[in-house]
Amino acid sequence: MALPLVVLVLVLVLQVGLVARDQLLVVHAAREAVRGAAVAESAGDRAGAAVRAAHAAGGLPGTAVTTELLDGGRRVRATVRHTVRTDLPLVGALLPDVDLEASAVMRVEHPER
Repeated sequence: MALPLVVLVLVLVLQVGLVARDQLLVVHAAREAVRGAAVAESAGDRAGAAVRAAHAAGGLPGTAVTTELLDGGRRVRATVRHTVRTDLPLVGALLPDVDLEASAVMRVEHPER
């Protein structure tokens, strides 16, 4: 009689583990995105470099990457956003989709003069 409850709890733990894994991937993607933006040769390529680096590092489809310059162009911030679909059987209907976000800041290697 307790087996359905045990299965439900195990699937719920699995879903939480998948969300935690995706959070780690989003943090890693943000770090790589800011690194790509910081070492970009030109200011026009910072956003493109950040997007390419985030997608190569995270491997999560549908991530949104934004960059912004701070301190008059001496530092750059990259923010990565991703929505995790909670679609495992049994618990997918109980849990809403989770929005994940991570940011990282780094010194710009080639500041505009």
